[in-house]
Parts: sequence; C-alpha cells; structure tokens
Amino acid sequence: MLTKSERARYARHLILPEVGEEGQEKLKAGSVLVVGAGGLGSPVGLYLAAAGVGRIGLVDFDDVDASNLHRQVLYGTSDVGRPKVEAAQARLQDLNPDIVIDTHDAALTSENALGIIEKYDVIVDGTDNFATRYLVNDACVLLGKPNVYGSIFRFEGQASVFSAADGACYRCLYPEPPPPHLVPSCAEGGVLGVLPGVVGTIQATETIKLLTGIGETLAGRLLLFDALRMSFRTLRLKQQHDSHAAITELIDYDQFCNPANLHEVTEIGDAIAIDVREEYEWDAGHIDGARHIPLGELPNRLDELPRDADIVFYCQTGGRSARALDVARDAGFTRAKHLRGGYAGLASLSS
Repeated sequence: MLTKSERARYARHLILPEVGEEGQEKLKAGSVLVVGAGGLGSPVGLYLAAAGVGRIGLVDFDDVDASNLHRQVLYGTSDVGRPKVEAAQARLQDLNPDIVIDTHDAALTSENALGIIEKYDVIVDGTDNFATRYLVNDACVLLGKPNVYGSIFRFEGQASVFSAADGACYRCLYPEPPPPHLVPSCAEGGVLGVLPGVVGTIQATETIKLLTGIGETLAGRLLLFDALRMSFRTLRLKQQHDSHAAITELIDYDQFCNPANLHEVTEIGDAIAIDVREEYEWDAGHIDGARHIPLGELPNRLDELPRDADIVFYCQTGGRSARALDVARDAGFTRAKHLRGGYAGLASLSS
C-alpha cells in the first residue's frame, strides 16, 4: 500500500490510467540492479529513484574523476575522488529517502555476478566495456533475468531489452567479443555529454515498463540513435538459440578486453616505449623514459626509430597503439609490438 506522502509524491503517476496506484505499488515492490554508475547509470539511477522503485542496487568499483562530470550527472565537483557508489547512494537517497539503495563497491566478475544479480528483478547494463557486458548478459540468461541494455560512443547510442525467456540476448547481436584494438573506448573516441542522458532515460523507461507490465518493450528490437542526425530507428533482432544454449557457466573475458596484464607490462623491459597519444594526454602522465610521437605524426617520423631495437607502442587504452603497430610493421619494424590495455591499464595495475 502507498502511504499518504507517497501518493502526494507520485501524484502525476497515479493519474495515468496505465500506471495508477497498482502500477506505483509494483514499482515500490520492485528491485533493479544498475551495473555501472557512470554516464548511463546516472540518468537510470536518478529517474528510477524519482519514480519510486523500492530497491536499487549499484555496482561500480571506480572513483569519481573530473573527466566524468560533463556526462555523469549524478555527481558534482565536490564528489571528485569519492567512490562512485558512495556518492551515488547519497544523491539518490536525498532524491528519494523512501527507497533502499544497495551499493556493491566491486568489479563484477564470474565469481560474484550470479550472487549479486539474482537478488534483483530487472538488471540494467550501464557498463562501458565488452568484458562486463558479456558477463552481465550471460548471468541474466542463466538466471532468467531481463537485461536492459544501453551503449554509447561519440554521437551514437543503442538500447534494447534482452529477455532470455522470450527474445534475443546480447550474444544474439554480438556472438563473440571483438578484438580489443578494434573497439575504441569513450576515453579514446570521446562521447557527447548529453548522449548518455538520452540513452539512459530510454533504459529507465524500459525498466519502468518491465516492472509495471505496461506498454511494449524493446525486447526483440535494437533502438539506434544518431545525435548528429537527430534520428531514431529500430532493427529487428532474432533469437539465436545456439547463443543461449552455449551459455552454461560464467567466465571472465579478460583475455579479450581487460587492461594490460603484469606479464605484458614487464615485457617492456629495456625496449623503447613510444607514446602515440596527443600532447595533452602525454602531459597528464606517461611511462618514464618513453618518447612521444603522436599517431598522426608517426608515418613521417619512423626514421627516428632504430630498426634493430625492440619498440613498444602505447596509447591510452590500446586502440591507437594497435594502429601504430600496423604502420611500423608495414615499414619493416619486425621487432615492434604494442601494449594492450594501454597506459590506463598500466596505471590501474600500479595504483
């Protein structure tokens, strides 16, 4: 039952015939896990809390960084340096003190995913990497949980609802993770600050529809948004039964997507490290002893590099350094290689 204060708070919901008191009570009784308290998780968390979802779980192991603030509207300048789940919990609890906010200040792994996800009715994927995205998908398939998917990059976004019971899952769309050097991150490619707000509110809308049972969700459809063209279109998704049948246990996808491991880092050794990032990235921090040659200048500066030495190219996360490696190999630098996971992965290992 709704209290008097709840009826006042959700009055505009209650006058909607499709929602009404019954729908609002379903929201109050519902639980949602938001995986990733970043660009997508911010609007999802804010709108679900405002809507009166009774229990919201937040999974994130990161701290708030100043570079987050242009798109992660859960946080303010005073939150920089705080754990995201801690700052997010305070903000959401202030927005709606009548709901419960759970925090999981940890990375989602094959060891803890099922235990965390099984506690919630709906799972919202607000992650920014393929490793966690596949993990969330596989756990949802195994547990029969609806997975509200969203992704963003530069000026484009996607959203869907993956339901193992009656529709396609993420593996039906992308059966296998792509090679990491073909997948630039938002840190490398950038993202329009308002874009996660658009996609995240769509995810929040789909979540509310799932909890209340109203409307038609995006199950079986992929919504594509192009901010530059201001266009929306949808594609039909077909359930691939082989994709579901192949999911029998959880595994971690570190070998595909995670930052450079210690073995790769130590392989730099006495090799010449070449930083192919832009000058502002170099100024913010770089490997001691490295040389700076931005990727765009590399083809014209290869003659500065010795052909008989070991050379390791690196960038922020691995995408540009992979392209630098191709340029060098084509020019005959047979002993060149690149640092998978990039400087970001190296920094995370040393922190």
